[in-house]
Amino acid sequence: MHFISEQLLDDGVLEREFTLGEIPGVLWTPASASAAAPVPLILLGHPPLGLRKMYPRLVDRARQAAADGFAAATIELPGSGDRPRWPAAEQARADLRQAMEAGEPVSDEVIDALVLPLVDKAVPEWRAALDALLSLPEIDGPVGYSGGVISIGVRLAVVEPRIVAAGLFAGSFVPRAVFEEARQVTIPLHVLLQWDDEGNDRQASLDLFDAFGSEEKSLHANMGGHTGVPQHAGEAAARFFARHLR
Repeated sequence: MHFISEQLLDDGVLEREFTLGEIPGVLWTPASASAAAPVPLILLGHPPLGLRKMYPRLVDRARQAAADGFAAATIELPGSGDRPRWPAAEQARADLRQAMEAGEPVSDEVIDALVLPLVDKAVPEWRAALDALLSLPEIDGPVGYSGGVISIGVRLAVVEPRIVAAGLFAGSFVPRAVFEEARQVTIPLHVLLQWDDEGNDRQASLDLFDAFGSEEKSLHANMGGHTGVPQHAGEAAARFFARHLR
């Protein structure tokens, strides 16, 4: 991990951009973090729209984490932002747009082509980033995962034992194979669902929630579209992580 810039935000949060090989990322740490008093970590997932576009929302989430005494970090997803283009993923997105614009059902083949290669490539990168982040003296476990492409969160919850709790956003297409993986998830889950999400199959989201094998899981459904998440939804998620990371 190589830090390439840093700035102190007005609330005392230290923001540092880094690279991990070819992967860009950002780390935010509260003023309280030190080698003598390391803090837990929340990994901030996000859709494949690029860190620059997602930055305003990510930094708001990081500030909330810092206010609760946690570090937060994110990385650029494969094929997004300034990373090399991924022709297969771009073709899958084009097929998805074509189906949605035509008012046709999105086929399992399109969903698989869109999501599964992304999960297969992104999850090892998240785990490598976690290795590097936990080697810093000011950061310690436990670790949470928040947001992002829900299929990535499901896979991480299954394969990464250092993640002890996850807050997931049911706002993306989910391959059938991920439903089987969901049955292996056992960590506490806080799942957010926008009831009128125009790009989301509500029933599929409910079926995925039902499939999770966790003994502690809660579904928080709010009226409104994909971008209409109410502020109190973030407050509920913050309380969830406070319970499980402290």
